Amino acid sequence: MTITVHVNGERCALEPPVELGALVARFTPAPSGVAAALNETVVPRSRWSATELSEGDRVEILTAVQGG
Repeated sequence: MTITVHVNGERCALEPPVELGALVARFTPAPSGVAAALNETVVPRSRWSATELSEGDRVEILTAVQGG
């Protein structure tokens, strides 16, 4: 059985259980400078491994970009 979540607006089928931290690691090379929001609420990095994803969740993974 798979669940479907939306990651940065794209559908993604995953095998449960999936934690937010594992999903972020799948989409980013390093967690430094990365923030994650679940269903429009920012989740502190310290809670990523304890935050399990469910069917229909919306995840936004944001990466800080330095510039001028």
